[in-house]
Amino acid sequence: MLDALIVLSFIVAGGGIGFYAPDLLPANTLEQVSSLEGLSSVTAGFGALIGTGVGLVMQTSYRRLERQVRELPPDRLLSRAAGLVIGLLIANLMLAPLFLLPIPQEFGFIKPLTAVMGSVLFAVSGMNLADTHGRSLLRLINPGSMESTLVAEGTLKPAKTKLLDTSCIIDGRIEGLLETGFLEGQVLVPQFVLQELQQVADASNDQKRGRGRRGLDVLNRVREQYPSRVVISSADYDDIPTVDAKLVKLAQELNAMLLTNDYNLNKVASFQDVEVLNINDLSQAIRQSFLPGDDIELKILKEGKEPQQGVGYLDDGTMVVVEEGKEYIGSEIDVVVTGSLQTSAGRMIFARPKKSAIAS
Repeated sequence: MLDALIVLSFIVAGGGIGFYAPDLLPANTLEQVSSLEGLSSVTAGFGALIGTGVGLVMQTSYRRLERQVRELPPDRLLSRAAGLVIGLLIANLMLAPLFLLPIPQEFGFIKPLTAVMGSVLFAVSGMNLADTHGRSLLRLINPGSMESTLVAEGTLKPAKTKLLDTSCIIDGRIEGLLETGFLEGQVLVPQFVLQELQQVADASNDQKRGRGRRGLDVLNRVREQYPSRVVISSADYDDIPTVDAKLVKLAQELNAMLLTNDYNLNKVASFQDVEVLNINDLSQAIRQSFLPGDDIELKILKEGKEPQQGVGYLDDGTMVVVEEGKEYIGSEIDVVVTGSLQTSAGRMIFARPKKSAIAS
C-alpha cells in the first residue's frame, strides 16, 4: 500500500507540474504555440510519465533504506540519529549569521544554497562521528543505562575500533574473523591504506598484482556483508610519508587497535603504546594441542627420513612423523600421538599407527 502511495504521489506531482508548466513560459513563447490545442494536457502527460519513473526509483530507494535501518543495531541507530540532530543544530547555529549579511538581490540564491549544502555537510559529518564514537555518544544520551553503569564501574569495557593495514587485508583471514563473530567493534579502513592496496593491485609484477587484487576482492566482500561495521575513513596525514607511520598516528588519535600480520609494524606500534592484534599470533594461539595418547585421522603423504617412517600434515600445516607408517603412504589411517617437539621451524608431532582402525 505504501509503495503504491509513493509512486502515485509522484505521478500526481509530475502531472500537476506538467499541467501548469505552460503558464510559466514567456508570453511570446505562448503566442507561438497558441495554435496547439491541449498543450497543458500534453505536458501533464509527460510530467506524469516522468513522475512515474521518479516514483519507482524513490520507492526502491525507500525500501532499501528501510531494510538497512532494520538491520542496524539499536545502539548504532540511536547514535546516528543523535549525530544527525547535533550536526543539523551546529549547522543552523553557524549559518545563522549568513542571513544577516547584505547580499545583492541578483545573488539571493547564495543564502539558501549555502544553507542546504552546510546542513547536508554537518549532518553527514555528525553521523560519521557517531559511527566512530557511537558508544560514547550513547552513554552521553542515556547515562542511566545498564551499559553505562557497567562501563562506569569498570566491569564492562566497550569494544575499540579496529584499524586494518594492507597486509591484513591481502592476507584474507579478516573475512573469516568477521564471519565467525570473533572480531567485535567497528572496523576502519583508512583511505591511505586503500590507496596503497590499489598501488599493489596495479603493480607490474604478476605475483604482487595478484595479491593486491585479492585484497580488493576481500575488502569488497566484507564491505557488502557488513556495511555498518566496515567503514572507509578519509583521515590522512600529508606530513607523514609512510603508511605504517600514518596507521600508528591514527590509532593513537582514535585510541583504536591495530589489526595486522606485519611483524615490523607490530613491534613499532607496540613500542608507541598502540594495542596490536596480530593475526599470525592468533593463528598460533588457536592451534590444537595434542597430548600423548590422542588419536588423529591422518593421510600419509610421503616417506620420512628414517626407515619405515611416514609423514603427513595437519590442516594447519603441522608435520606428523608416523613410525612404521611407510606402508600406508597414500592412505588415511588413525594414528596415536606419542610425543611432540617444538623447533624454530615450527611444531612437529610424532605418532604411530593405531592398528585397530585403518581408513580407506
